[in-house]
Amino acid sequence: MADAKMSEKGRAGEAAAAFLLENKGMKILEKNFRSKKGEIDIIALDGDIIVFGEVKTWEAYGIEALEHSVDAKKQRKIIETSKYFLYLHREYKYMAIRFDVIFVSPSGITHLASAFTEGV
Repeated sequence: MADAKMSEKGRAGEAAAAFLLENKGMKILEKNFRSKKGEIDIIALDGDIIVFGEVKTWEAYGIEALEHSVDAKKQRKIIETSKYFLYLHREYKYMAIRFDVIFVSPSGITHLASAFTEGV
Protein backbone atom coordinates (compact mmCIF):
# COMPACT_ATOMS: atom_id res chain seq x y z
CA MET A 1 0.00 0.00 0.00
CA ALA A 2 2.89 2.39 0.68
CA ASP A 3 4.06 2.11 -2.95
CA ALA A 4 0.57 2.98 -4.23
CA LYS A 5 0.47 5.96 -1.89
CA MET A 6 3.89 7.11 -3.12
CA SER A 7 2.69 6.79 -6.71
CA GLU A 8 -0.31 8.98 -5.93
CA LYS A 9 1.98 11.60 -4.41
CA GLY A 10 4.31 11.35 -7.38
CA ARG A 11 1.45 11.76 -9.86
CA ALA A 12 0.06 14.69 -7.90
CA GLY A 13 3.52 16.29 -7.83
CA GLU A 14 3.96 15.84 -11.57
CA ALA A 15 0.51 17.33 -12.21
CA ALA A 16 1.38 20.34 -10.01
CA ALA A 17 4.72 20.75 -11.80
CA ALA A 18 3.04 20.60 -15.24
CA PHE A 19 0.48 23.18 -14.09
CA LEU A 20 3.28 25.47 -12.89
CA LEU A 21 5.17 25.17 -16.18
CA GLU A 22 2.00 25.85 -18.19
CA ASN A 23 1.34 28.92 -16.05
CA LYS A 24 4.85 30.10 -16.96
CA GLY A 25 3.80 29.89 -20.62
CA MET A 26 5.34 26.54 -21.48
CA LYS A 27 3.62 23.95 -23.67
CA ILE A 28 3.71 20.40 -22.33
CA LEU A 29 4.75 17.99 -25.10
CA GLU A 30 5.00 14.72 -23.16
CA LYS A 31 4.65 13.33 -19.66
CA ASN A 32 6.46 10.24 -18.41
CA PHE A 33 8.42 9.67 -21.63
CA ARG A 34 10.25 6.35 -21.37
CA SER A 35 13.11 4.67 -23.17
CA LYS A 36 15.38 1.74 -22.35
CA LYS A 37 17.76 4.24 -20.71
CA GLY A 38 15.28 5.90 -18.39
CA GLU A 39 12.30 8.21 -18.00
CA ILE A 40 11.69 11.94 -18.27
CA ASP A 41 8.81 13.22 -16.16
CA ILE A 42 7.89 16.25 -18.30
CA ILE A 43 9.01 17.45 -21.71
CA ALA A 44 7.92 20.99 -22.54
CA LEU A 45 8.51 23.85 -24.94
CA ASP A 46 9.64 27.13 -23.40
CA GLY A 47 9.59 29.40 -26.42
CA ASP A 48 12.29 28.00 -28.68
CA ILE A 49 13.84 25.79 -25.97
CA ILE A 50 12.96 22.15 -25.25
CA VAL A 51 12.82 21.54 -21.51
CA PHE A 52 13.40 18.07 -20.07
CA GLY A 53 12.05 18.20 -16.53
CA GLU A 54 12.67 15.91 -13.57
CA VAL A 55 10.01 16.20 -10.84
CA LYS A 56 10.80 15.34 -7.23
CA THR A 57 7.92 15.19 -4.76
CA TRP A 58 8.87 14.92 -1.11
CA GLU A 59 7.29 15.57 2.21
CA ALA A 60 10.19 14.65 4.48
CA TYR A 61 13.27 16.00 2.69
CA GLY A 62 14.23 19.54 1.82
CA ILE A 63 15.49 20.97 -1.44
CA GLU A 64 19.08 20.35 -0.32
CA ALA A 65 18.48 16.62 -0.83
CA LEU A 66 18.01 17.14 -4.60
CA GLU A 67 21.76 17.00 -5.09
CA HIS A 68 21.70 13.38 -3.94
CA SER A 69 18.53 12.27 -5.72
CA VAL A 70 19.38 13.85 -9.08
CA ASP A 71 22.97 12.65 -9.00
CA ALA A 72 25.31 12.13 -11.97
CA LYS A 73 23.84 8.69 -12.72
CA LYS A 74 20.27 10.03 -12.80
CA GLN A 75 21.38 12.99 -14.92
CA ARG A 76 23.01 10.62 -17.47
CA LYS A 77 19.78 8.62 -17.71
CA ILE A 78 17.77 11.77 -18.34
CA ILE A 79 20.28 13.03 -20.92
CA GLU A 80 20.34 9.70 -22.77
CA THR A 81 16.53 9.56 -22.75
CA SER A 82 16.37 13.13 -24.06
CA LYS A 83 18.61 12.11 -26.98
CA TYR A 84 16.18 9.30 -27.79
CA PHE A 85 13.25 11.74 -27.68
CA LEU A 86 15.08 14.07 -30.07
CA TYR A 87 15.89 11.12 -32.34
CA LEU A 88 12.17 10.26 -32.53
CA HIS A 89 11.09 13.90 -32.90
CA ARG A 90 13.36 15.32 -35.59
CA GLU A 91 11.28 18.50 -35.73
CA TYR A 92 13.04 19.63 -32.53
CA LYS A 93 16.58 18.63 -33.50
CA TYR A 94 17.92 22.17 -34.03
CA MET A 95 16.38 23.66 -30.90
CA ALA A 96 18.25 24.51 -27.72
CA ILE A 97 17.64 22.14 -24.81
CA ARG A 98 17.53 22.61 -21.06
CA PHE A 99 17.39 20.24 -18.11
CA ASP A 100 15.21 21.47 -15.24
CA VAL A 101 14.31 20.04 -11.85
CA ILE A 102 10.97 20.83 -10.24
CA PHE A 103 10.83 20.21 -6.49
CA VAL A 104 7.34 19.76 -5.01
CA SER A 105 6.93 19.83 -1.24
CA PRO A 106 4.23 20.76 1.28
CA SER A 107 5.74 24.26 1.43
CA GLY A 108 5.42 24.87 -2.33
CA ILE A 109 7.01 24.27 -5.70
CA THR A 110 10.54 25.28 -6.65
CA HIS A 111 11.48 25.30 -10.34
CA LEU A 112 15.22 25.06 -10.94
CA ALA A 113 15.74 25.98 -14.59
CA SER A 114 19.01 24.71 -16.10
CA ALA A 115 19.60 22.55 -13.02
CA PHE A 116 22.25 20.51 -14.87
CA THR A 117 23.86 20.22 -18.28
CA GLU A 118 25.38 17.47 -20.35
CA GLY A 119 29.06 17.13 -19.46
CA VAL A 120 31.59 17.74 -22.19
